[in-house]
Amino acid sequence: MTDAVIRVEGIGKRYRVGQRQSYRALRDVLAGAFRRNGKRAPTDFIWAVRDVSFEVKQGEVVGLIGRNGAGKSTLLKLLARITRPTVGHAELHGRIGSLLEVGTGFHPELTGRENIFLSGAILGMSKQEILRKFDEIVAFSEVERFIDTPLKHYSSGMGMRLAFAVAAHLEPEILLVDEVLSVGDAAFQKKCLGKMGEVAKAGRTIIFVSHNVTAVTRLCSRCILLQAGVTLASGATHDVMSTYLRSELATSATREWSLADAPGDSVVRLRAVRVRKLDGTVSETFDIRQPVGIDVVFDVLEGGKELTPNLHVFDQQGVNVFISHDVDPNWRRRPRPEGRYISTAWIPGNFLPEGYFVVGAAITTMAPQNIRLYERDAVAFQVVDSTEGDSARGDYAGHLPGVVRPLLRWETSYEASPIEAERALQ
Repeated sequence: MTDAVIRVEGIGKRYRVGQRQSYRALRDVLAGAFRRNGKRAPTDFIWAVRDVSFEVKQGEVVGLIGRNGAGKSTLLKLLARITRPTVGHAELHGRIGSLLEVGTGFHPELTGRENIFLSGAILGMSKQEILRKFDEIVAFSEVERFIDTPLKHYSSGMGMRLAFAVAAHLEPEILLVDEVLSVGDAAFQKKCLGKMGEVAKAGRTIIFVSHNVTAVTRLCSRCILLQAGVTLASGATHDVMSTYLRSELATSATREWSLADAPGDSVVRLRAVRVRKLDGTVSETFDIRQPVGIDVVFDVLEGGKELTPNLHVFDQQGVNVFISHDVDPNWRRRPRPEGRYISTAWIPGNFLPEGYFVVGAAITTMAPQNIRLYERDAVAFQVVDSTEGDSARGDYAGHLPGVVRPLLRWETSYEASPIEAERALQ
């Protein structure tokens, strides 16, 4: 026996595609038989989830990631016993709370106050539990002024905030969460993420589905990657997230081209781009404190041109974090002879924030300005933030926004106040 509170063995769910209607008129039956010439129409099936197995221990927070249609929501519905599996089984030990569809049980004709009690009861909360948490739920939702107004007069964002506030105050031993951190505006989303962090720190077992890479990385100790209903990868969050993002962007830490298919023109061709550590090891994952080296390997086919390699770094939301040009004084404003060149740009440690970054590589001539080549998604890498207290985040464990995260030098001077100085003399 293990100490697992969730044990899933070979679970699968099959659905029929184009299932016939349960009730049809006689003429529909006869017409259908005539069209099929008396033969039964073929039945197609699709496996939404197939042969998935895993265990989750008490207090673990496990991320469930994958593309739309990968089977994540279906798997949560199987665990929540909303639907029955076709094959396999799942064992869950403890009170289960499900945040699968925010707003379940809300009625537009009822007031916000009445909907809190209705939705809370549907989600499994007792009346005493709702009364005890009522003020906290209302404060969290930020709809105090409208709590006795019918829900039909709420904006969609207000209704979603109230619904999440109810669901977020459940206290089960096992919590199943399906993409609920996208409610409300940016400020409220940050508040939701903080609440989920509190739930995780309370020692509850959580299975968390989200497309928010930062949220999954911050909350989950390990991840399961689903693809077309089957398990593609399982393990430490950063490793699985790298696999997922690499498959989504078809980009890794190194790219190479033969001369025939290399980006460029008759003057210069891009032969390789790679991301590496100080010791030369190519890597897709870097501790936030480590410098990141990016090599641009190119062949000059026609000498006599002033060629400048440059890099364009984007974050996972597509924001251009920065652009860097090669400023090596040995080659700046100097014609390059034919040959192979390796230009390396070093991004210092404690500069980029945690997250996934995509690098575009370009080579240009400056006078006159001309873009000789540009490979938009050349390579990618992930930065993992330290929790040891000596990175730019210090001892703070929550989400830190920002395009960059420099470790700045701080200086503090101290001078005792007159009152403290007098006390010291007594």
